[in-house]
Amino acid sequence: MIEDTSLQSRMAMHNRNSLKIGLFAANCSSGRAVTLVPERWSASWADNLRMAKLADDAGIDFLLPVARWKPYGTNGDYQIDTLETITWATGLLASTQRITVFGTVHAPLFNPVMAAKQMVTADHVGGGRFGLNLVVGWNEGEFEMFGVKQRVHDDRYAFAQEWIDAVKDMWSPKDNFDFEGEYLHLKAVRSSPKPVGGTRPIIMNAGMSPVGRAFAIRNCDAFFTNTIGMSVEQQAEVVKACKSEARTQGRELDVYTTGDIVCRPTQKEAEDYAHHAIFEMADWKSVDDILALRKITPDQMSPEDFKKRRELQAKGMGGVPLVGSPDHIAGKLAALVQAGLRGIAVSFVNYADELPYFAAEVLPRLEKLGVRVPAR
Repeated sequence: MIEDTSLQSRMAMHNRNSLKIGLFAANCSSGRAVTLVPERWSASWADNLRMAKLADDAGIDFLLPVARWKPYGTNGDYQIDTLETITWATGLLASTQRITVFGTVHAPLFNPVMAAKQMVTADHVGGGRFGLNLVVGWNEGEFEMFGVKQRVHDDRYAFAQEWIDAVKDMWSPKDNFDFEGEYLHLKAVRSSPKPVGGTRPIIMNAGMSPVGRAFAIRNCDAFFTNTIGMSVEQQAEVVKACKSEARTQGRELDVYTTGDIVCRPTQKEAEDYAHHAIFEMADWKSVDDILALRKITPDQMSPEDFKKRRELQAKGMGGVPLVGSPDHIAGKLAALVQAGLRGIAVSFVNYADELPYFAAEVLPRLEKLGVRVPAR
């Protein structure tokens, strides 16, 4: 189990890899591939456990789940099966030795006293390897399931600020304290045990709006941002701006991105499979449901523009497409370090089936490029 649980070690995910690599959305069926291929990810507990053990042995740095409570829309079945993320993380932490496992928590749906205790429990199970991905939520249909009214955009982050302040207080040496805010009114709060090692779990966020970005920079250790279509130079500018803004507040911030990987022995094999899975076998009903939730419909734009948006959505849920041979994928990943990015959370069509090849072929190449060290 992990021995050094300082915040610095937690932020480094307890290793010396310059490029952190995580697996994204494996708690959801189909992961982030909106496809109907029969080999698509099941998200069953058995498959998640197999995936986590493979990742742990290979030296993958972290597992990052998506907080999803219902599938997109009523027509397709994309992400129809989802595992709740704190309990998912706890089970995987109990079954692994080195990997950091995040829970993704909707602040408006979780009482902070309960959440703080759940997360500390997970942290103790994992010996200091639990991480928090804090989100404010956007899907109205999910909030309606809980009977919770979604706040206007900026107020969501005002509530989340109180929520994370209260949770950090519960993780601190404070005891028997009151918390009085605009939204939260907590009396005589006691929360023990504290997180492992007297520090707190690493916190990440992916707010894209100016308010969301400011919240992440103010409160989090890791900030996920979208770098699709950017050159290394453009990525570097984004990273520089985020880090600079954090330093004006006396904080250090790591910047991450997301990606979708199809890796095969040759470039043609990878491109052929990607085309088959993502276009020929796309779950177009779910694609249309996702677009409709975001108010993107055929009556709002020209047929040509809608077709482009539809095809872009089918490629994935916002990650940088990484399609190619091991050399190609390794080169693209190593370039992230040149841009100053700390890491990437990636998805596969089938995590457990594709991870062994990625670990055997791509990770050694990244070691030779000097951005990762061999797994212990």
